[in-house]
Amino acid sequence: MGVTARWEAGGEFKGKTGKQWLYTWVKNWKEASGSGYKYAADMANSRPTEMNLFPTIKDGDIDKILLYVENPDAYGAPVAPTGPTATVGGVAEEKGPGTTFYLFIVLLVLLVAVLVGVTNKLDKIVAEKEGGPVVAKLPFYKRPNFTVALILLGIVFLGYESVDWGVHLGRQQGYQPTQPIRYSHALHAGKHKIDCQYCHSTAYKGKHANIPSVNTCMNCHKNVSKGPVYGTEEIAKIYAAVGWDPATQTYSKPQKPVEWVRIHNLPDHVYFNHAQHVNAGKVQCQTCHGPIETMEEVYQYAPLSMGWCINCHRQTEVQFASNNYYAGYESLHEKLKKQ
Repeated sequence: MGVTARWEAGGEFKGKTGKQWLYTWVKNWKEASGSGYKYAADMANSRPTEMNLFPTIKDGDIDKILLYVENPDAYGAPVAPTGPTATVGGVAEEKGPGTTFYLFIVLLVLLVAVLVGVTNKLDKIVAEKEGGPVVAKLPFYKRPNFTVALILLGIVFLGYESVDWGVHLGRQQGYQPTQPIRYSHALHAGKHKIDCQYCHSTAYKGKHANIPSVNTCMNCHKNVSKGPVYGTEEIAKIYAAVGWDPATQTYSKPQKPVEWVRIHNLPDHVYFNHAQHVNAGKVQCQTCHGPIETMEEVYQYAPLSMGWCINCHRQTEVQFASNNYYAGYESLHEKLKKQ
């Protein structure tokens, strides 16, 4: 509390007020501390910890944060969402035939058997009325044509299953490995509504969405040492990883990197760029990763297959015109046209 007043007391510098320097600090603390502004430099030296950068945050959003910080008692406790807060893409998932398909096949076979039986009965009744010889017919399941049909059906079934198995080879939909630290997205992204890109900060500017450094965790967990579900056990693993001693409030212990298990894997020949989808396509994280804000333990929600990607590109309107992301590509296209 009192953060705005402290920055304003720092006075004007290089034509910017103390509050304007606070905006700069929130967006890029390195720029503020390296500018020569004394209060920013003092802040940077008081806690030499790498802070996340938020170059795209708007001043109005910073004002809302400051309003919340300055008036902590004016707001109730956060409410956990009752369901996904974003639409999951509208793209049909790829799934195998499932129980319904096989049940349909069984019912079809039974229907054929019933119809054959009814036909035989009717043939017998007609033969008796006309006074002709009544030929005793073999039960349908003893007839050669039934055996042939059964064999063909088996070949079709085994062929379908073989192709389906081959198509899904190497895919990991539903893959949910146990991680070295039990991190609840339902708690962080769901209840506390932490934006995905606070932790995965390279998603909007790079090919990959980074696995967050434990230093990012320490932005909050320097002060929060006990969780509502796992107590101190899991947060202690963060402290061990970063070498933080909560008793002395110093980084003194040897670090032990966290060996996270990667969940989402694409084949080596696939090029997928997070920045292109986040910036140009305006794609929400949940479109590919599912209702992440409800997951206690993360799993692979979508098949991430070529067909699944193509379906999304068929259904999604991408704004190519007046889109600065493509300005560089447009100039390259013009040069190509001119050889």
